[in-house]
This record gives sequence, structure tokens and C-alpha cells, in this order.
Amino acid sequence: MVNRIVVGAHYGLRDWLAQRVTAVIMLVYAAGLVALVLSASGQGYEGWKALFEQTWVRVISSVTVFALMFHAWVGIRDIWMDYVQPVGIRLSLHVLTILWLVGSLVYAFKVLWGV
Repeated sequence: MVNRIVVGAHYGLRDWLAQRVTAVIMLVYAAGLVALVLSASGQGYEGWKALFEQTWVRVISSVTVFALMFHAWVGIRDIWMDYVQPVGIRLSLHVLTILWLVGSLVYAFKVLWGV
């Protein structure tokens, strides 16, 4: 049995670090996408289609979407934990948030990979 300390100096460090790492992933992806848009001006739909047909772009986009969903989960979960006091309502909000994020993740993968 593992004893977990739920209060103290390092309890929120993992969540704080997760927020920063996922934010950096999204920032790098957005900067790269802006650079691609600026360098490929005038290509239109066919250029975007050709770009996103490449496996490496789909993989990087999938990692970024996953990072976005995890970033959103950590942030929204903290909001529910801090500001919603009734346990039943908080649990319901957690479940609804998870369902929404998983649904969004599945839809994003469907769009990216054309499943």
C-alpha cells in the first residue's frame, strides 16, 4: 500500500509541470504552422491537403491535439476542484468534462487520419 500525501509543498508540482509542457508543445506547433502558412502562401486547398497527407504532419498534429486535451483537463479539473463544493456536482462535472474531451479527441483523430 502506498501512502500518498495530498497536502504539502510538492502536491501540485506535477499539474503545474504538465500545464507548462503541454503549453510549450502547443506553442511550438502553432509557430511551425504559422511558418508553413507564411512560406506556402497562395497554395490554397490543394497545398493544405498535400501537407496534411504526410504522416509526420499527422503525427505531430495528433500529439498536439492530445497535449491540448490534457492541458484542458488539468485546467478545468482544477477549476471544478477549487470552485464547486458539492461532491456530487463536482463528480458529475468531472465525468462530463472527460466525456467531452475524449469525444473531442476522437473527432480530432478522425479528422486528421480520415478514419
